Amino acid sequence: MTDRDSLSPPMVVQAKLLGIGRSSIYFRPQGLSSRDQELMKAIDELYTAYPFYGSRKLAKELGRQRKEQISRKCIQRLMRIMGIEAIYPKPNLSQNNAPHPIFPYLLRNLTINHSNQVWSTDITYIRLKHGFVYLVAIIDWYSRLVLASRLSTTMEAGFCVEVAKEAIKKYGCPEIINSDQGVQFTSEAFINVWKEHQVTISMDGRGRALDNIFVERLWRSLKYENIYLNDYETVAEARLGIDNYFTFYNTKRIHQSLNYQTPNEVHFQQKN
Repeated sequence: MTDRDSLSPPMVVQAKLLGIGRSSIYFRPQGLSSRDQELMKAIDELYTAYPFYGSRKLAKELGRQRKEQISRKCIQRLMRIMGIEAIYPKPNLSQNNAPHPIFPYLLRNLTINHSNQVWSTDITYIRLKHGFVYLVAIIDWYSRLVLASRLSTTMEAGFCVEVAKEAIKKYGCPEIINSDQGVQFTSEAFINVWKEHQVTISMDGRGRALDNIFVERLWRSLKYENIYLNDYETVAEARLGIDNYFTFYNTKRIHQSLNYQTPNEVHFQQKN
């Protein structure tokens, strides 16, 4: 996908032309043992099925499956790398000592009745055959349309900013953008994208993934219907496969909750 010979443009230029982050070009799946990578794949599958499992239960369940002793600290370390935590209410949710801004959750009891009323965004861990990457996507709550997505080898805010700009360029602006309280979404660069377009910002309560339920359902569908079936080897393969899946998801996959229409049909109010 990219060329490293002396006659090719610099990698920065190639990355910009391809619409990808530079980190994706230089990615080499190193730094984790094969055992850690196996455990992360197993954690991903268990967490997708049981997002309420914390590190203690994951350690016990993986130990049962693998018939070996697995420490909770090991699972906690890998969960931090994967960027996941169990879904359950945390104490003192109203208190915030972090330096970054936190916005209130605005979607409770809100009637969602048209496209571009509410968008949501989130990040998930995507396993590769010999490594892993992170995926960010933005989805429209009303139609379930996946508006934009991007892969990254790091959890830096840059790829979230890029996907926000892409969604706005393609579909205009929502009235409300909802995210969790992750550092990527509370970064000044990400928040400024929405402020510049007068978009109201909403954030989930910490540890309350069900506040962003439609993105969580998207991740589950993506992993069961695509990621686990294909076992992608490279970032390029994963990017192509995920893009193809989202095209299918938007234009061909009917949803019972949408009265057996596709997200694309609902978003643009197409009638059969």
